[in-house]
Amino acid sequence: MIDVRDFDSLGGANHGWLDTKHHFSFAGYHDESRMHWGALRVWNDDHIAARSGFPPHPHRDMEIITYVRKGAITHKDSLGNEGRTEAGDVQVMSAGTGIQHAEYNMEDGETTLFQIWILPDKDKLGLPPTWGAKPFPKTDRAGQWAILASGREGDGDALPINADARVVGATIKAGETLDYALKGRKGYLVPATGSIEVNGEFVNERDGAAIADLDTITVSALEDSEVVLVETA
Repeated sequence: MIDVRDFDSLGGANHGWLDTKHHFSFAGYHDESRMHWGALRVWNDDHIAARSGFPPHPHRDMEIITYVRKGAITHKDSLGNEGRTEAGDVQVMSAGTGIQHAEYNMEDGETTLFQIWILPDKDKLGLPPTWGAKPFPKTDRAGQWAILASGREGDGDALPINADARVVGATIKAGETLDYALKGRKGYLVPATGSIEVNGEFVNERDGAAIADLDTITVSALEDSEVVLVETA
């Protein structure tokens, strides 16, 4: 089953400094049919104006993955962590028992990013909070999946999360295909750029594809594309 959710059908709001679209119910947007997808709870498509951002605010028991598409985001939290994550790179914050953080676009131009929230496993609630970031050059994911964040053993140097889930990314040239073995688990896929077909279903740039009950998906690039996929129970 593949349910394609057109970008124009997403919820969201434009606050001036922040123009955001929500793939799932979030803030003032509520849709009973789009509450979550497995353990995937939030997928926000954010455009953040230059020299603006989110002031300090708290989180608890949530795995928050930020995939920067353009520009950079600067993070600062109550643990004393500070870092600047650039386009093509990823940061992960495990909120655990509680953490307060701020995220600002300190650049002179707009920053765009996906922010993805995944519910932690029940036996991993209430762990100490952590934060980490890692550069993942696009050349490392050219024509193949790069595991960006994962709660699975054996997933190499992916950023760790406290959930039975993976966040993967790939760049696929026009006319090329790439398979991913879901093995019956749920998947949610968004092209950051370009347009693709997933098992023959057309998915345009920034659309979402909710996938279930399939062992393998085949992603075919109709133009040069950059895709992000969350796999979850």
